[in-house]
Amino acid sequence: MTLAAQKATARRAAFAARKAAFLAGQGQAAEILADFLGDMKGRVLSGYMPMRTEIDPLPAMAAHQGPVCVPVIPGSGLPLRFREWTPGCPMVAGDFGALIPAEGAWLQPEVLIVPLLSFDRRGYRLGYGGGFYDRTLERLRARGTTLALGFAFAAQEVDAVPVEPTDQRLDAILTETGLIPLQP
Repeated sequence: MTLAAQKATARRAAFAARKAAFLAGQGQAAEILADFLGDMKGRVLSGYMPMRTEIDPLPAMAAHQGPVCVPVIPGSGLPLRFREWTPGCPMVAGDFGALIPAEGAWLQPEVLIVPLLSFDRRGYRLGYGGGFYDRTLERLRARGTTLALGFAFAAQEVDAVPVEPTDQRLDAILTETGLIPLQP
């Protein structure tokens, strides 16, 4: 089976696992995330606008003591850009249906809350397949220190995510049960 076929199969299973976890409830996920981010005071934080059955980071984003932004997809094959977000700011539909701020400053995040379909304890994630976060993390890491935090339901953990050379590892993974220890 090709790597592309492995990833497609893994995505189907991951969507089902995430949906089941979403329907079961989010528990203390937002509080755990907000506590973790408490040490990041003043740093530029990128969150995301949850879609479908993604775990919801919005309460933690709203509580962050520092600038907050969300990703904007500028085009196929390009890294993400990040527009300043505040609770209640006017939003419009962006590419792929994600809401983005209608206006606001462009920021460079230092901490990214990264959505995902599945993750493993090596720190790899399976996303939707566009490569946006991989390109973005590679670019941000080349410019300086960036913390990539996967945020997911514990049920989204798998033994091993299929990876390719361009896949970027996460620095930490947080679920509704707490911080997941990563293998070196």
